[in-house]
Amino acid sequence: MSVITNPSTAEVPVRTRIWCTVPMVVCASFACLAQVSFASQQYAQDSAPYLWMIACVLVAIPSGLILLARNSYPQAVFWTACLLVVALPYDSLIALMALTSLLARRQGTKVTLRSVLAAATTTIWSQVRDALHPAEASIWHAIFSKPYTGVRYGNTMVMLVDERTIIASAVVVALIAVAIATLVGLHIRSRALARVAEAKAQSANEQVSRLRTTLDNQQLADAIAAEAHDTLAHSLSLLALNASALQAESRKLKAEAEQLGNANVAGMAGKIAGTTEDIRRQASGALDEAHSVIDMLRHPEDARLQLAANDAEASLTRDSLLQLIGDARAANMRIDTWIDVQQLGQLDESIGVIAYHVVQEGLTNVRRHAPGAPVSLQVDATPPRKGCMCTSAIQRCRNPPRIWQTPGRGPVFLVWPNAYSRLAEHANTVLTNITSSTLMYGYHGLGEHRTQP
Repeated sequence: MSVITNPSTAEVPVRTRIWCTVPMVVCASFACLAQVSFASQQYAQDSAPYLWMIACVLVAIPSGLILLARNSYPQAVFWTACLLVVALPYDSLIALMALTSLLARRQGTKVTLRSVLAAATTTIWSQVRDALHPAEASIWHAIFSKPYTGVRYGNTMVMLVDERTIIASAVVVALIAVAIATLVGLHIRSRALARVAEAKAQSANEQVSRLRTTLDNQQLADAIAAEAHDTLAHSLSLLALNASALQAESRKLKAEAEQLGNANVAGMAGKIAGTTEDIRRQASGALDEAHSVIDMLRHPEDARLQLAANDAEASLTRDSLLQLIGDARAANMRIDTWIDVQQLGQLDESIGVIAYHVVQEGLTNVRRHAPGAPVSLQVDATPPRKGCMCTSAIQRCRNPPRIWQTPGRGPVFLVWPNAYSRLAEHANTVLTNITSSTLMYGYHGLGEHRTQP
């Protein structure tokens, strides 16, 4: 069931069940067929009215099928049913079913009053018309006749009540039937509206819960950002300040040592000054990164848009890789590259974005943690295998890399043996056989292997 209403047409979402539709179609067709069969008893078989009754019987058999369209076109179905009952000697049950369907699926006082009035008129006309037929051709006369009387029993039908009672009974039953059909339709409508209101209330509660969670997360992020600003940022600022002070003192000591002619002290003071300059520069960069993280915590929407824009701009193409490598070389990084990308149009876009970020992150890590070290970058993209492999290393190994394989899944990651150095944990970054739902990073060195999904 849809939970969306259309104010312009006052539609109400109602479930249409097959186990209700089949009995409705059968009963409607049977009621029309029964009344037209009784009505045909008053005509001779070789007369024109009898042929008309035969045509009405043929139409009555499939007449209930119009109820199949009551969900999409309730008004058209209702007025068509009323027209059939008025124009042909049919029972009013099909019109009452159409009335119930219309009231259940359409709101509005005008629609309700107009349809109820039309259904009442049609029903009264159908029942009174049957009551005015001769006794042998009327369902109402058969109801009020004495048992075992009539043509079928070889005698004259004997009535238990007079004609006025039969007509009055037909009118009363017609009005009761219209009232029942109206109440059933309004009940179905009220239940459907209640389901819509419940769904809206549930949606509103879920929205409130999401907003509350977002607010709590934002409050936590603000608290973390404030704490990071008060502690981490201040500590980094103090570190940079102390490094600057130590650098100034080292330069002063170097100048005094040079004046005294002490070359060893002057050299050591120069090395200390250079080291403190590196510490100050790294502390300043860490402070900028800390402020960036704090800003992302305080303004998550802007950060989300920025990250989305970065993903949109990233793509695994030869031009993008050459630009990324050019930027790295412009930052005084020595890179040897081997790029083998083929038929990138067949490569999944999400895989290309992930591979681009892997290369970008690997070069960034090398630049930060191993400045000045030579870097080897290899990128292989083979779309027919639906995979991509990226490898970056900062030193040459005495033994060639080994490929670890999983049966039936192809290469998983590379291991560079005998890579012993203090920078070995950044020596290798591998991405293999990735798909849009599978991502593996491997960091190898000093016997360490970490994998995250």
